[in-house]
Amino acid sequence: MTLITEPALDEVLLKPLVEAALTEDLGRRGDVTSQATIPADKQAQLQIRARQAGVICGMDLARLSFALVDAKIEFVAHVHDGETVEANTVLAVVRGNARHLLTAERTALNFMTHLSGIATATRQIVDSVAEYPAQITCTRKTIPGLRVLQKYAVRCGGGRNHRLGLDDAILIKDNHIAIAGDIKTAIKHAQDFAGHLIPIEAEVDTLEQLEQALEAGVSLVLLDNMAPETLSQAVAMCKGRAKTEASGGITPATVQAAAKTGVDFIAMGYLTHSSTALDIGLDFSA
Repeated sequence: MTLITEPALDEVLLKPLVEAALTEDLGRRGDVTSQATIPADKQAQLQIRARQAGVICGMDLARLSFALVDAKIEFVAHVHDGETVEANTVLAVVRGNARHLLTAERTALNFMTHLSGIATATRQIVDSVAEYPAQITCTRKTIPGLRVLQKYAVRCGGGRNHRLGLDDAILIKDNHIAIAGDIKTAIKHAQDFAGHLIPIEAEVDTLEQLEQALEAGVSLVLLDNMAPETLSQAVAMCKGRAKTEASGGITPATVQAAAKTGVDFIAMGYLTHSSTALDIGLDFSA
């Protein structure tokens, strides 16, 4: 099964991230192990192989990891981001200077295992709620500096992105409300500020607060840490008035209960902060 949710990220976004990762790994002296054990002119062929079934993400990052170490390395991809593979699938073949192949190995695999883990977890969760209308979204709970990659991985797994940053949309949360004085005041200030191009979402954690938000005219509400019974009531209150998004510690074990309530979106920090890496290795083949 191939799920191509959107075009791969532009190389101009990826290159600085790969360069930073390689710089961190090479340190002050480079790959001293490969220098010490492998002749300088030795050539080799290796295979990037999925040791588990899953959704692949990070192919361009892997390719760049090798290319930035040695532009002469040949990288032949056998799959694309967003593609579901079985265990033992060869994802790519790399050929070239053996020292340089091993120098780039860990950086390439770190990107691929982490991002493929996110894509795989997202696909599993999306599939688990496929019978319901809810769409799965990620959050801003990401590793600093890697957000664009982690959110891309969510898309490769069939999920949607919530805000990419603080400048995407107005999300009025509990501390904004507390400092503003009350939810209606906070929403009014946001409406005055936003203009017509910035969406506004308000977070509520009680039905009373929800009614106030609806009366203030928000079109999207984040229903935070509500039990399924309360969440169902909240969804009913919002029918024809606002879109709904469930949030607050939702995991693979609880996502179906949230989806059954009829919410439009389910925000899950789990996707980016708790997904398990997919086991991918680089194996010598010739």
